[in-house]
Amino acid sequence: MDLPAGRRGRAVADRPVGRARSGAARLARAAGGGDALGVTPRIRTMFFYYLQLAVRSFRRNRALTALMVLTLGLGIGASITMLTVLKLLSGDPLPTRSARLFTPVVNPWPAENATPADGMPRWWGNLMSYTDAMSLLHAHKARRQAVTASTKAKIDPTQPGAHSFYGQGVMTTPEFFAMFGAPFAYGGGWSTQDAENQARVVVISSALNDRLFGGGNSVGKMLRVNDHDYRILGVLKPWAPQPRFYALTFGEDAYGDGDAVYLPLQSARADGMKPAGYSCWAPGNVAHLETAPCAWVNLWVEFAQVSGARAYKRFLSHYVQQQIALGRLHHPEVWLFSLTGFLDRQKVVPDDLRLQTNLAFGFLLICIVNTVGLLLAKCLWRSREIGVRRAMGAIRRTIFAQYMVESAIVGIAGGVLGLAFAEFGLLVIRHQPAPYAHLAYLDLPMFAATFAVALVASLIAGLLPAWRACAVVPAPQLKSV
Repeated sequence: MDLPAGRRGRAVADRPVGRARSGAARLARAAGGGDALGVTPRIRTMFFYYLQLAVRSFRRNRALTALMVLTLGLGIGASITMLTVLKLLSGDPLPTRSARLFTPVVNPWPAENATPADGMPRWWGNLMSYTDAMSLLHAHKARRQAVTASTKAKIDPTQPGAHSFYGQGVMTTPEFFAMFGAPFAYGGGWSTQDAENQARVVVISSALNDRLFGGGNSVGKMLRVNDHDYRILGVLKPWAPQPRFYALTFGEDAYGDGDAVYLPLQSARADGMKPAGYSCWAPGNVAHLETAPCAWVNLWVEFAQVSGARAYKRFLSHYVQQQIALGRLHHPEVWLFSLTGFLDRQKVVPDDLRLQTNLAFGFLLICIVNTVGLLLAKCLWRSREIGVRRAMGAIRRTIFAQYMVESAIVGIAGGVLGLAFAEFGLLVIRHQPAPYAHLAYLDLPMFAATFAVALVASLIAGLLPAWRACAVVPAPQLKSV
């Protein structure tokens, strides 16, 4: 028979609610109610009551519960794994400075080499000839500027019995450290006078300092690089932008522990150090790259304000027009890329990685849909229970809240399992030959994102089953008891 759902029924239904209305709940209402977050004792009581109902429901349907948690865990693990790798590759190497850092590019190729219709070729990068780079450097049209080129540095330890080894090196100009914000633990960089005098001075990384000098203050000591003695001027603190944007076009690994030594460009070249790569557009003596028709350095500039980029690009166009008139250059096109724009142009984040990330989130969507089906099946199986509660006075809002709490618990459990799957996925990636593989770790923001995604996914999955539970009509269910 049909039971009325009147005031008396509501007073009997959901006994924890009735208990919450006495004692502490009345005192809370008298005092304004709620804690610092506005949660009243009645809400807390109801929440714990729903937790008890959820635990009982999970125990009655252990296989179904395990299947839901496993489904969500797989989807969350796959999506978080790919999202972590995408975040690693698409990260800003200098978040506090990148908006003011730009790299200019001119076209040094002969007149018969037409510029592509879609702009500068990606393989070109920001390579520039030494003549153009130094001319723009000495023009001082930016707040700071630095010319850079990567090199392989053979380092000879001074310890008895120690063997020589190779490290990454950078040949650059004095303002490199200030412009990129490289922090010093000891000493500092070289001066413009040191660069002009081709002084044999060097700045070393903290890792190299730890390896050779035990982490102490090594300023003033000598270091043998490529069979030449250099005096240490400074030691950097741990500093390794990811990726090494100032060396991307030279075939070096873009990710890793950073460079070992930083040398004055003119001093290193005078001692015969070669750049890691170069590109020539005409025959020439590559032993003298400073005058050869080759591009092998890049130029980075910093502006006090982002608006300074417009004035600099006008100056760059004027410079190219002058060089065309002199017969050195033949193409009027110029480019001025921001740091992040340059990374996008270089396809630092491969298109296939973006595709894989989208596929992983598509898989998560499929897992959510499957979880919806499982929750809905569970809801239909419990129709009689819901009908009895409704007949005893439980309102639709409480039924909806109960099912959403159950969905949230499934999501949290799925997040824990997804975290394990994500760690396993990143472990597999770390064993891949990719240059960034050893950096694929789950950091704190991605750890939090795992549970955020899990909770949101489970709540989305629980909306339809919870709505279906609210729509259960008590009378037919009671007739079938």
